[in-house]
Amino acid sequence: MSYDLIIKNGLVILDNGELETDVAVKDGKISAIGTDLGEASEVIDAKGLVVSPGMLDAHVHITDPGGSYRDDWEGYLTGTKASAKGGVTSFMEMPLNQVPATVDQNSLQIKLDAGVDRLTADVASFGGLVPFNLENGIQELHDGGVAAYKCFMATCGDRSIEGDFMNSDDYTLYEGMRQIAKTGKVLAIHAENATITDRLGEIAYKNGETTLKAYAKTRPIFTEVEAIRRAIFFAKETGCRIHICHVACPEGVEEVTHARNEGIDVTCETCTHYLYFDVDELDAIGPISKCSPPIRDKENQKGIWEKLLAGEIDFVTSDHSPCTPDLKDNDNAFEAWGGIAGVQNIVDVLYDEAVQKRGMLLKQFANIIAANPADRYDLNTKGRIAIGKDADFVFIKPNAPYTLKTEDLEYKNKISPYIGREIGAQVARTILRGQTVYSLEEGVVDTKPGKFIVIK
Repeated sequence: MSYDLIIKNGLVILDNGELETDVAVKDGKISAIGTDLGEASEVIDAKGLVVSPGMLDAHVHITDPGGSYRDDWEGYLTGTKASAKGGVTSFMEMPLNQVPATVDQNSLQIKLDAGVDRLTADVASFGGLVPFNLENGIQELHDGGVAAYKCFMATCGDRSIEGDFMNSDDYTLYEGMRQIAKTGKVLAIHAENATITDRLGEIAYKNGETTLKAYAKTRPIFTEVEAIRRAIFFAKETGCRIHICHVACPEGVEEVTHARNEGIDVTCETCTHYLYFDVDELDAIGPISKCSPPIRDKENQKGIWEKLLAGEIDFVTSDHSPCTPDLKDNDNAFEAWGGIAGVQNIVDVLYDEAVQKRGMLLKQFANIIAANPADRYDLNTKGRIAIGKDADFVFIKPNAPYTLKTEDLEYKNKISPYIGREIGAQVARTILRGQTVYSLEEGVVDTKPGKFIVIK
């Protein structure tokens, strides 16, 4: 048989572990795995490289369209190019910060239209759960093919912007879960106690606090744990499948593990920045490292790593949430925008920190970047190097340190807390459905082979 592509001699991460073998691709799908596979129009020698499933980053913010408010934030064009350069072949896009937020059929279509001919990675959409879309919005989003839903228990959105996202009160959370349970899809939750964190922030600001370390203290661990516990209780009452986003403390993971052991359908993620940075270095880095929940101390980071290596954290995401530089350029951490740009450096940083420095098995690495998020959100063509799956790969060059420079970034606004850091591995090539979209030699391609993933 003649194939479109054969990848030869790579260390390929399969469901049962890694194996030096060849992979054949036909019509964008994985067609064969083994040796002596035959002829192909294109042959790529991956000798010395790790061939992993392309990453599915399940938490990315693309602000397209910006609605004249955020037009200069990250769009599909630059966001998906950065994804390709970072080994992310597909991602799930959050229903904010674009204007309008994705909360009904009309706003979902606006989002899909904005991405036409602009995608270098595949994109699945989250629909939003907000107080103002309980009447018809949940069903409209389901019918429109969103992969899952997202809500905020923490305060979010700008009330001066018509159509901006809005956090859920307890009734919205409860009723939204009831409706989402009927669709069978997952509700992903930003879990922080809004009442307490808002008030602590107001007090610190009035007292003249300005540092990122002070900001982190206004969002203490218990405010995260309490919200996770409340969300789990509502899920138990409604039967809704839930997922806890960006867990920043081991205590939060423990709540998820306990609930899962009791039979509740709940999973969780953490983010690269919680595994990499600690609170004592934030003020030296500046507001580009501000996020919520906040980056915590070294002991907390150690606990997150222990939970991840033990398999209690289902996957790792970037929570790529960039803005324009002016919103970060502020000496007062409380006034700066909260969000970290990270989608381009999640695979290389995580491979270095997890596999090379802490001995994570390659199979677990592939699970936390690809298979587990694909399984959780029912993206059935993604997540594994297996016959019949989409031919999505990231080639990783191990033990190849480099220092990230500003000019390396594909983001629209070239800001990142990883600039100046030495990263001990490199993404050598990214392949989306059989097509190379990035290589170290050629950079990111100009073609736009990405597609929206619609789940009906």
